[in-house]
Amino acid sequence: MHVLALIPKKYYVWGGIILLAGVLVLGMGIFTAFFDDSKEEEYGTVFDPEGLNLGTLPLSPMVERYRKDVEREAKANGIPQYTDLILAKMMQESGGRGKDPMQASESLCGYVGCIKSPQASINQGVKYFKKIIDQAGHDILLGLQSYNFGGGFIGYAKEYNGGKYSKELAIEFSKMMYKKLAYTGVYSCIRGDAVPAGACYGDVLYVDAVLRYYHPKSVAALENIPVGGGNAVASAKGKLKAVLTEAYKYKGMSYVFGGNNPQQGFDCSSLMQWIYREAGVNLPRTANEQFKASKKVQKSDLKPGDLVFFTNTYNAGVPVTHVGIYLGNNKMYDANSGGVGETDLTNSYWKSHLYGFGRVADFKG
Repeated sequence: MHVLALIPKKYYVWGGIILLAGVLVLGMGIFTAFFDDSKEEEYGTVFDPEGLNLGTLPLSPMVERYRKDVEREAKANGIPQYTDLILAKMMQESGGRGKDPMQASESLCGYVGCIKSPQASINQGVKYFKKIIDQAGHDILLGLQSYNFGGGFIGYAKEYNGGKYSKELAIEFSKMMYKKLAYTGVYSCIRGDAVPAGACYGDVLYVDAVLRYYHPKSVAALENIPVGGGNAVASAKGKLKAVLTEAYKYKGMSYVFGGNNPQQGFDCSSLMQWIYREAGVNLPRTANEQFKASKKVQKSDLKPGDLVFFTNTYNAGVPVTHVGIYLGNNKMYDANSGGVGETDLTNSYWKSHLYGFGRVADFKG
């Protein structure tokens, strides 16, 4: 007799159930792992310096219907790179509901309810975000929390934390402001767990809440929105810091041949012309003219803030056809066909088209 014949039939049934459950669990594990991996590939963790969870929740259809309106206003205000972030803010503020989906009334008139149409709300909300993000030096973590707290948080961060956002700093600011204003009866704790600490002014977890809805188009899009301007800005001083801070405002914007301002967009030489004005340096309009106006330097003498010139990147009838600002560590910042951002000078294309280096300002700090 086969050994299986000695096993009662009821155990076959239970064994089958257990086996089926095991297969289902294993299948779900494979299914989950597959989609977790695809999400990680799509969104990555590049932008996640403090363990913030990006894109874990979707935008609602009610928010998505305002995408074109937000895109238009962001472009008009010179901050098109923040479109998806502004939509994430709308999602957190209202889910796209009501006449004031950006919850922008207080920034316009000092009280809730003065805005009566979604278009007016988007107009004011984007305009106010532009103001806040400029004041925050385009550190978007600081800018987001300041949109919720008000511009006073930026000054507080500069005084107590070197101008940088942290969750602990947000809690301390909230406690301080609530202590001052609790008597008005206007403020109450948005989050129950903030009650014991008395952090009842605004939302101390606003940054985390907004970024859950932030869905950049790719990992590259994450890299194109700097936190605090990036390492190049953080390590710069004086006028060079001013130049690079201005430059990083436009990171991620599309290249526009002939464009010469934030509303139109930039090409390579107009971007250099625009940002160098922050240091009081007036550059000619084209890359070729900028090369002529610069003091020539050798690669061994190259410093951050110098210009890097290239030839034959397109048929312009002149020797120099492209320019960028040197950041150090074999990187430059420029506007090229891939958009505005950092470019690796060790890339074979740029190495093959390198023309020379020039200095138009002596940045000593």
